[in-house]
Amino acid sequence: MTDTRDLFAAVPRSEFDTPGKSRGLIDVVRWRYLLNLLVRTGVTTRYRNSVLGWTWSYVRPAAQFLVFWVVLGIFMDLDRGLPNYAVYLFSGIVVINLFSEGFKNATTSIVGNAALVRKVFLPRQLFAVSAVIVAFVHFLPQVGLLLVVCLLMGWVAHISLLSVLAIFAGMIIVMVFSLGLGLFFGAVNVRFRDAENIVELMLLLATWASPVLYGWTQVQDAIVDRLGWPQWIVEVYMLNPITQGVELFHYAFWRPATEGMVSASGMIDIPPGLAWNTLWTFLIAVGTLLFGQFVFRRLEGRFAQDL
Repeated sequence: MTDTRDLFAAVPRSEFDTPGKSRGLIDVVRWRYLLNLLVRTGVTTRYRNSVLGWTWSYVRPAAQFLVFWVVLGIFMDLDRGLPNYAVYLFSGIVVINLFSEGFKNATTSIVGNAALVRKVFLPRQLFAVSAVIVAFVHFLPQVGLLLVVCLLMGWVAHISLLSVLAIFAGMIIVMVFSLGLGLFFGAVNVRFRDAENIVELMLLLATWASPVLYGWTQVQDAIVDRLGWPQWIVEVYMLNPITQGVELFHYAFWRPATEGMVSASGMIDIPPGLAWNTLWTFLIAVGTLLFGQFVFRRLEGRFAQDL
């Protein structure tokens, strides 16, 4: 008869030393069938029992755009020096919406699926990843609406390969950054529900902390010219991954749609070093993802108990 101790000795100790822990984002790929199920569930249940259904994906950003455009662009005259302000504004809003929905839903994904986490073992990162993917699916109709508007303004005549690459680069940077933050705050939120309030505050500031409602040159003028602060503060501001995502969408949509409307004297201000900033902000986003994954894996062993 085989000794029971021999059976346990044949199993790697790591299988018993760290119960309830996965191998991180690698397991998300291995469990992709479950990821697909979570994404489909998140997409189909969002507008369940809703009369307008997917139309809300157009109504919400359109209402948000109209409020900002009327109040800031017309009443407060913030569109000075920004030709085609409507496209400039909307191309930034869709990026902020992608970040906000992905970050917020990833933060609440573990608590929102507490019943599964307590009863069944599965890679808990699946919930955060699926939340970001669902946000991306809801982001697509907004980009489609933006694309239609730009096409009507002659976008095709001025588009380039770099413009197309800028679209994908902006989406990747924002999604990776929101996932990294979502993993970190999602893990902390299991123990301390204050994390949700912190995230709400961060999302409230996100729209104003990036050049969505104003031009980046206004930041340059205010910080360097009026306040007399050093130039490196502006450079740090531009290294915010959300700022870079917004500027990449400005480069991809607003610039081609506006070139035919302005003179050659140059009213379209593209930040210098846009390509290098894209590389650096991508590395910052990846670093945030690695840090968020590290914290998540350190805390996930207690998720079931804390929930």
